Amino acid sequence: MKKAFCRHRRLYIWLLADLALLAAYLLLRGIRGCMNAVAGITRPLRTALGRLAYTVDFSVMEVLYVLAALAVLGFLVWSAAAVIRAGRGRRSGRAWTAVLGALCAAGTVAGGFCLLWGVDYWTDSFQDLSGIRAQDVSRDDLLAVTELFARELSEAADDVPRDEAGLFAVPREEILAQSPMVYDRAEALFPFLEFDDTGVKPMFFSRFMSATGFTGVYCPFTGEANVNVDSPACLLPSTAAHEMAHQRGFASEQECNFLAVLASTTSGLPAYIYAGYLMGFSHLGNALYSVDPETYWDIRHALPEEVQADLNDNNAYWAQFDDTPLQKATNSFYDGMLKAYGDEDGIQSYGTVVDLLVAYYCRTAESAAP
Repeated sequence: MKKAFCRHRRLYIWLLADLALLAAYLLLRGIRGCMNAVAGITRPLRTALGRLAYTVDFSVMEVLYVLAALAVLGFLVWSAAAVIRAGRGRRSGRAWTAVLGALCAAGTVAGGFCLLWGVDYWTDSFQDLSGIRAQDVSRDDLLAVTELFARELSEAADDVPRDEAGLFAVPREEILAQSPMVYDRAEALFPFLEFDDTGVKPMFFSRFMSATGFTGVYCPFTGEANVNVDSPACLLPSTAAHEMAHQRGFASEQECNFLAVLASTTSGLPAYIYAGYLMGFSHLGNALYSVDPETYWDIRHALPEEVQADLNDNNAYWAQFDDTPLQKATNSFYDGMLKAYGDEDGIQSYGTVVDLLVAYYCRTAESAAP
């Protein structure tokens, strides 16, 4: 045993260090003050990494993913060859060396992810900092806010260009170029949102992201907000705002969806305003449909034809990826990851954005009612 430990001493020490880091995270993550203190170090580090990554136009995250995939493949081939070349009495030892190396690398990545991102699931949330709380939603309040968003969406639809089919036609390049300005007015409403935005990056593998069900992704290792540019552009602005909310240190998907709507609709940028109300209406409408389908369809059918065309086009695009093995596997993995990091609702937490929207916009809806 001692001889075996000495032979792999560095790997064992490396693995123990990984396990100690992960154990410390699991033990301390419920202590809000401790997590806030750690985030006070890791958030500036992520920002610095982001400044470095944003010196180039392409997604550094995607490059790292490709390199990581190649490294894993190369490691597997090299390890298999090494085991085969080893003598009959040394093959088990060589195989164990490969397993230890893989465990160490995986543990380091997991530990880094916990420090750079997992911590943010346990820090002060947007609800804590703003005082806006998700609460139980009554049907009347849900209806009032849904009608408010339908009215605002209808007005905003006139301010964006359309193609010959009547679909949203703001160039994606223009949407990405405007992204650094989208939070300016939201920061005035909530100063703790202040962040030196550098915008979002388009993903080269956007079609693959669609196949896995993702519209965007924030990478804590590079500080980049990345967006899928293959899907219909009508929701691209609000997707960009969502990923930029993650850059501000908010991990909750429900809060980032709310922030995406808030920032977009207050931005003063027509494409973002439209996309913000479209995203908000989609969430609210889904919730209303679950309790009152007839009223939902009355509101939906009263929307301008252009808005309905965008909704139908977006639904048709994503329908082609529904229930594929890849999407199911990705959703299962992501759901488990969210729950592991403290987001108990998992993927379903995307729906609870309705509670925040109603809590924030309910008074506006009441004052706007005839």
